Amino acid sequence: MQSMYKVCSNLFLLILLISCSVQDSSEYPESKKEKFTEIIHGYEISDSYRWLEDFTSNDSMDWVDRQNKFTKRFINKNKYKSDIKNYLEQIWENESISIPYKIEDKTFYYFNDGTFQQSKLMIKDCEKCDERVLIDPNTFSNDGTISLGGTSINNSASLIAYSISDGGSDWRLWKVMNIETGEVLNDEIRWAKFSGASWENDDSGFFYQKYDEPNGELLKEINESPKLMFHKIGTNQSEDYVVYENPNQPRWGWGINVIKDTNIKILSISEGTDERNRLYIQLNTGDKFIPLIDELIGAYSFIDSKDNILWFYTTEGAPNGKIVNLEIKNGSFVWNDVILESENSIRSVNVLNNSFVINYLEDTFSNIKIFDLSGNFIQELELPKKGTIGGFGGKIDDTKTYFSVSNYVTPREIYEINLDSLESKLFWKEEIDGYNSEDYVSELKFYSTKDGTKIPIHISYKKGLDINKDTPLMLYGYGGFNISLLPGFRKTQAAWKNLDGVYAVANLRGGGEYGSDWHEAGMLLNKQNVFDDFAFAAKFLHANNIGSKNTTAIIGGSNGGLLVAATMLQNPDLFKVAIPQVGVLDMLRFSKFTIGWAWESDYGSVDKKDEFENLLAYSPLHNIEKDKCYPTTLVTTASRDDRVVPSHSYKFAAKLQEYQGCENPILIRIEERAGHGAGTPKDKIINQISEIYGYALKSINN
Repeated sequence: MQSMYKVCSNLFLLILLISCSVQDSSEYPESKKEKFTEIIHGYEISDSYRWLEDFTSNDSMDWVDRQNKFTKRFINKNKYKSDIKNYLEQIWENESISIPYKIEDKTFYYFNDGTFQQSKLMIKDCEKCDERVLIDPNTFSNDGTISLGGTSINNSASLIAYSISDGGSDWRLWKVMNIETGEVLNDEIRWAKFSGASWENDDSGFFYQKYDEPNGELLKEINESPKLMFHKIGTNQSEDYVVYENPNQPRWGWGINVIKDTNIKILSISEGTDERNRLYIQLNTGDKFIPLIDELIGAYSFIDSKDNILWFYTTEGAPNGKIVNLEIKNGSFVWNDVILESENSIRSVNVLNNSFVINYLEDTFSNIKIFDLSGNFIQELELPKKGTIGGFGGKIDDTKTYFSVSNYVTPREIYEINLDSLESKLFWKEEIDGYNSEDYVSELKFYSTKDGTKIPIHISYKKGLDINKDTPLMLYGYGGFNISLLPGFRKTQAAWKNLDGVYAVANLRGGGEYGSDWHEAGMLLNKQNVFDDFAFAAKFLHANNIGSKNTTAIIGGSNGGLLVAATMLQNPDLFKVAIPQVGVLDMLRFSKFTIGWAWESDYGSVDKKDEFENLLAYSPLHNIEKDKCYPTTLVTTASRDDRVVPSHSYKFAAKLQEYQGCENPILIRIEERAGHGAGTPKDKIINQISEIYGYALKSINN
């Protein structure tokens, strides 16, 4: 094994066996310490590496450069990296498309032939027309690091508003293109973030969410007090006007639905990442928005409308979700239940062919049921295979649409379905050279966690693999923000399985797999449940001779990075390798940067003593113990991540290097010209995975 310790030559073996010793932290790149303490709720908190929060400073960039050079000594070259990179390059170069969607007579979808850094947005101008490229983000930059973000097509399908992300940043620059001619108009929208573009019915312009231009560093300054704006096509952004704002509520955010063929608009008001929201309505353009739901009593999401009826998905009084409607009669509002809550949670709802198409989750797998507009059950859709279903986009009168299906071993397939007959036919299938789904298997198991709760876990591997305690095991999890981890094919996971490893995904509490109750069982003061669920997943696998503590790598990103770091600190003897990616690792400071304050709905607030004490109890940065032996750790982040700023990872890596009590290396890999993950070009993804997975396998097998 290439390690951080001096190689003892056979010639001087006897002498060097005496002199060779475990490396201490002084052999890592120097991370200067600055004495800093503060008192919070009576607790003395030290933060010796706070200077790394200024992550664009010369000192920080020098630290990044030295850490990257040091890390490359361990991850840059090894047999496993080469094998993974070669395999990924082979299986990546195949055609892929997204689920098509229609607006008027035009059909849109994304296409990649496997060689593009970024997928191109394609268009078919009519049913029998040849496809053509509408937007090619590969022309935005030479290295593919400027990507296409969200898009929005107006009602007549004559204009498209599209956003651009530079180097992975959450900040978006919006532009407008004439769809027929390809001409990019002069309209430009700056300082938009976490925003779509919602077109007015008459196509005169669109609504968007805008923040004030940061006074300081745009990648770390706090983002608060957004304004809901309207942009009229053909005018300068300086002429845009405010549709709604509330300076007294700087942490409210906005989303708007323009109800087709009416003057009605629905305003959704969110508070951070809380799934619950407020709902306001405007009956006529220019009128004041009035509250329909003015308390955080559940999630409310607009689905569609017909005549004077508006349909919504809600979790109010229904943790698994239900469908309700709002009747508007002479200016009065009447709520009615349409489809009651079931034992399975609702993942998505569409209205097509004057029917509801509802995607339910049954132990993480999709089940599609169809109801009429009065809520009467019609039929359960027979699916081509078990997995995760996406799609069913379209309008209320559409009789044809598309859906996709995928699972952990089957690449994506897209089907066209006739909604009158419910007959479907294969429209497109992802064919991957060098990969055969028949050669792999995925099993769903359940295990008991610390408090006895049953947790689902998906275990995937090559058929015929002799699985035992020596088998390399990669365990992935997330467990937060009501996000569900659902079966789906990933080329990156296939690379691990191709080298005779087992890949396992645990559906931890904190996610949304079983509705709001499942989420709430892993948030705020219940957050420790998530770390216990993850640790017990590893214990379950090991007890069944699926890997062991000597062959297990754990991996997760963002909230999953927090999961990996907290779990490996609490259970250092349970894993061989830990890979916390773009993680939230300083739980006392996350709210101080960009949009971090929004996560208080899931994590809690430092300002409240009980929540502060809970955060302190598991905060990775604050729970590293001096001279304790932690697993080999590869922290990963990106220099332009303005979602979870990289200082989380910088500070954690510096302190873990200082405190590590054994020879297991502590490394950090910092990607340049990249952000939180979205929009990362193909070549960077392949290089990242080959280095990360390759180093994990090298650590396990040597």
